[in-house]
Amino acid sequence: MDFLQLAKTRYSVRKYKDKKVEDEKLQKILEAGRVAPTGANTQPQKLIVITKEEGLKKLKKGANIYGAPVAVIVCEDHDVSWKRPYDNKDVAETDVAIVSTHLVLQATELGLGTIWVCYFDPKIIREEFNIPNNVEAVNIIGIGYADEEPASPERHKAARKPLEKTIIKESF
Repeated sequence: MDFLQLAKTRYSVRKYKDKKVEDEKLQKILEAGRVAPTGANTQPQKLIVITKEEGLKKLKKGANIYGAPVAVIVCEDHDVSWKRPYDNKDVAETDVAIVSTHLVLQATELGLGTIWVCYFDPKIIREEFNIPNNVEAVNIIGIGYADEEPASPERHKAARKPLEKTIIKESF
């Protein structure tokens, strides 16, 4: 499948089958995240991969991943992330967003569904998973086999603004 079709196929899955994600597929997804570009190649991402029931129960205390059998808490390490010298902007959140995008698109290409969750209690997640102070959980990616009808790739015609509403050529 070409990239644009892949991007249009990916959607947020909110119901998963009770089926384990194969280790080979999970490793390929994690490798896709590993090769994601980051600012100055600092690679500030830290991925907490949760596949066991105990970890998934802890995760439920602070987040809803809709029954996905795998969760990846995507974190940024502020001690190693690149900061723009002009204003000291920390680009770690941009970096982990790129990593997260690689994860969900690779999962989609492998026939898996994903949910990208930002609605979670960061205090509970920090405590339950012993996240150090210099590391921040940014999002959680749920991964598994969808147990629902897939969203139509054609949905973007109505659900997304047309290009002319989002593109500014040369200057505002």
